[in-house]
Amino acid sequence: MERVLIADDHPLVRDGLRTVISVAFDRCEQFEASSLAEAIEIVEREGDFDLVLLDLNMPGTTGFGGLAAMRERFPSVPVVIVSAAEERGLVRGALAAGAAGFLPKSLRRGAIVDALKLILAGDIYVPPFAEALYDEDKEEADIRRRIDSLTPQQRVVLGLVVVGKLNKQIAYDLDVSMTTVKAHVSAILSKLNVFSRTQAVILANRVHFTANPVVPPHH
Repeated sequence: MERVLIADDHPLVRDGLRTVISVAFDRCEQFEASSLAEAIEIVEREGDFDLVLLDLNMPGTTGFGGLAAMRERFPSVPVVIVSAAEERGLVRGALAAGAAGFLPKSLRRGAIVDALKLILAGDIYVPPFAEALYDEDKEEADIRRRIDSLTPQQRVVLGLVVVGKLNKQIAYDLDVSMTTVKAHVSAILSKLNVFSRTQAVILANRVHFTANPVVPPHH
């Protein structure tokens, strides 16, 4: 790590992080900002940074506004949220808003160094108390990707399977043959990587999947 910006309105926090970084990363050039406006000004003036450590609550920003502003202006600079609050919802929000990691201020020095090295290697750092949540998010994103691979007709069929309709009823609703419905169901199970309709329903429910309602053709 050659250049880092520490953006926090508490001098003590900045000092602490600066000391940790000085010891762990030899010859790393460090910059400091005490407000969001100052942080943006420094990155604009100085160019590329390896990392920006951004306090969640700083003058000039509320919530993830600061993170959003940094990501929008400097999309290639990894921004790590630093926060005294240890809430799973905050971690989820920070990662969803594009943070490269979430560092609780309670972390030990060694853990901070490990986290920064992980982020510099291109990974995302999630604090231990939120790891299970992150895994869950990744799983749900994977399920959504699988459902997105379905054709529009397969999505409609999956929606009907989810509400408990049998093949016979689905064939009637869609005005197609039983063979067609069975082919759709087989394709759905294959794309979702499951073996049964029940498993398909469980996956769909995990991500609150609902298909567009079917307007039954006139028989």
